Amino acid sequence: MDIPSSPGKFKEKRTKWHKTLPKLTFWSILFCGVIYFLFFRTPSSFSSDARRSLRTYTYGGAAWENKVISSARVASKNGVSVLVTGAAGFVGSHVSIALKRRGDGVLGLDNFNDYYDPSLKRGRQALLERTGVFIVEGDINDAALLKKLFDIVPFTHVMHLAAQAGVRYAMQNPGSYVHSNIAGFVNLLEVCKAVDPQPAIVWASSSSVYGLNTKVPFSEKDRTDQPASLYAATKKAGEEIAHTYNHIYGLSLTGLRFFTVYGPWGRPDMAYFFFTKDILKGKPIPIFEAANHGTVARDFTYIDDIVRGCLGALDTAEKSTGSGGKKTGPAQLRVFNLGNTSPVPVNNLVTILEKLLKVKAKRNIMRLPRNGDVQFTHANISYAKKEFGYKPTTNLETGLKNFVRWYLNYYSAGKKADE
Repeated sequence: MDIPSSPGKFKEKRTKWHKTLPKLTFWSILFCGVIYFLFFRTPSSFSSDARRSLRTYTYGGAAWENKVISSARVASKNGVSVLVTGAAGFVGSHVSIALKRRGDGVLGLDNFNDYYDPSLKRGRQALLERTGVFIVEGDINDAALLKKLFDIVPFTHVMHLAAQAGVRYAMQNPGSYVHSNIAGFVNLLEVCKAVDPQPAIVWASSSSVYGLNTKVPFSEKDRTDQPASLYAATKKAGEEIAHTYNHIYGLSLTGLRFFTVYGPWGRPDMAYFFFTKDILKGKPIPIFEAANHGTVARDFTYIDDIVRGCLGALDTAEKSTGSGGKKTGPAQLRVFNLGNTSPVPVNNLVTILEKLLKVKAKRNIMRLPRNGDVQFTHANISYAKKEFGYKPTTNLETGLKNFVRWYLNYYSAGKKADE
């Protein structure tokens, strides 16, 4: 048997191969999945949700263009013009309002899909309109629409928050995640690379990219090649796609890994939201626990803290270095954790809601299912703090108090709480 002259080197090569194998496996599976969904599945095989997101929209005309121009007009001396995708979403609506109120020009884009009841998105839209933000109804996969918007307004920045959200829904409709989080992101970057001047782009990644990591708190330097869900895999793919467009085309790109965002106008599919609804209706709520009765905890981050992080990332984003699709020099590429740094057991979340709602919850303790959920999340935010002074200030009890007040006011005004 041939034995290497240097056993140490042989061992080192074997170790490197073992470390590389999981990455190769992950990217091979993801690549095959993307090819399958984009090329081998017929349109009829996508679920109704995916088909609805592909519908065409009516836009154009003098009145429409005037609304676009007016909304994107900068009002302050040092303001910037920002295209916000997913503007009718939870984070998107809050960020849009904050940008507009400080004097930036803001134009929203949203397809108002029905992943959850669109009436809540329409409510956010009405709120935005009162603030002076116009939302164009359209899809990020519509290249012609994106090009038209950039023809009308030379946006300096893009805040890309549009995405197919939710970990568990990916098991029902995986195609929608590839369509929105991968194909949609690529389509946006293709348009941005070609315009002149290129905008700086801040976009929403996710804390879910940390997947099966057991080291806490999660740091941007940790490995992110072990996703526990398709949603996480598409967000990880987005980070690699961002690197590619930065490297080839000089696009300035900043990714933000959000940690369990909550607050007023939130998403009905999030636990704190449907817990509130079911507690008030006297329905049992599922409390998950890990193996051996392990605690499930989340780094709940209040929406106002997330908004400050988004604005800080946007304000420190450097200009892209490409021109007409050609790179002229190195461009900024960053990724930040935006969390609260204080993980709270889900049981404690329910206890706080019971206190605020003055109703005892019917807890149904269940084993954490194998549907992509992880046992805990915990953010290391030192990088964001260093770069733009990110510092969350809202504890969970205060944040939930604000949410419950909004929830009771919103649904007592005749709105349905059956999302």
